[in-house]
Amino acid sequence: PAPLDGGEPSLNRRKPAHLASAMLLWLSSRAGLRRLSDGSPPSSGAGEPLQALAAQIARVGAEAVGAALDREVLRRAGRFLDGVEAYRGHPYRRPPARVPVLWRQGTTRLLDFGQGRGGPAILVVPSLINRYYVLDLLRERSFLRHLAAQGLRPLVVDWGAPGRAERGFTLADYITRRLAAAATAARAAAGAPCALLGYCMGGLLALALALRRPGDTACLALLATPWDFHAERPEQARLLGALVDGLALLGGGADALPVAVVQSLFVTLDPFLAERKFVRFAGLDPGGAAAREFVALEDWINDGVPLAAAVARDCAGSWYRDNEPALGLWQVAGAPVRAQALDV
Repeated sequence: PAPLDGGEPSLNRRKPAHLASAMLLWLSSRAGLRRLSDGSPPSSGAGEPLQALAAQIARVGAEAVGAALDREVLRRAGRFLDGVEAYRGHPYRRPPARVPVLWRQGTTRLLDFGQGRGGPAILVVPSLINRYYVLDLLRERSFLRHLAAQGLRPLVVDWGAPGRAERGFTLADYITRRLAAAATAARAAAGAPCALLGYCMGGLLALALALRRPGDTACLALLATPWDFHAERPEQARLLGALVDGLALLGGGADALPVAVVQSLFVTLDPFLAERKFVRFAGLDPGGAAAREFVALEDWINDGVPLAAAVARDCAGSWYRDNEPALGLWQVAGAPVRAQALDV
């Protein structure tokens, strides 16, 4: 019989990273108040609203506004910390998975959520920077187990953390070497071309694979897959992309970008997300289903994996900075990745 995946996620309910980002945001309000109070010119693009705010501060008095701001920062910090502490103390723990492992190469494995049963096979490709089990979050909220219950056979790529070999990988290496090998193993297990399903960043990898191996792809589905990286928050995406030349410095010169650095980069896309979600969590019934689902998802977020340094540079530069997928310019090993070229 195939070995079972008995791996358990590392529980890392950290407070400092969330707290530090929130405190920096709140303290920036103090710095902004000082600039508005001493007559410093507002930044371009926000002139009129800031000028109106500066006039209101002048009428009330900078000292009174500063005192009110301090009280509000303390109030919000208290609500935020209540939510973080409630999360850290919640009793939910993810049970170990019991899934057959069909294939492995390096730190990458292929997990059979169909438990060896027949039915059309689906090769599921998750993101490289988060673990696959967001698709199997809870027994009652599992996309993979739902597919299996419908008579399908989900074969899931579990990338794992980069090992010695993977730390030298580029994005093209993951697609043309590791994902292609997993697809070969999936087809051999299924005895026929597999459906291909990509989730999040994995959707871009899945599309590139499908274009390279159309004969092995029965059909393609992409879920929550980014494509136009400048469609919603272009300034933040360009800011993240502009860090491409400094990624080696951020990672301390290592050959993989640490999880904390990856998470910090994504904070720039929505700086107030942590505050919003933990304040909301503080108001939930800790014994209820909504709180349990929140904790399961937050544990998954905190159970991320490092990203090979070359992959981080590829993604930051060609995706976030240059928006190459949407412009039809993204290439993998010299071949363009254009969705309209796929004939499945």
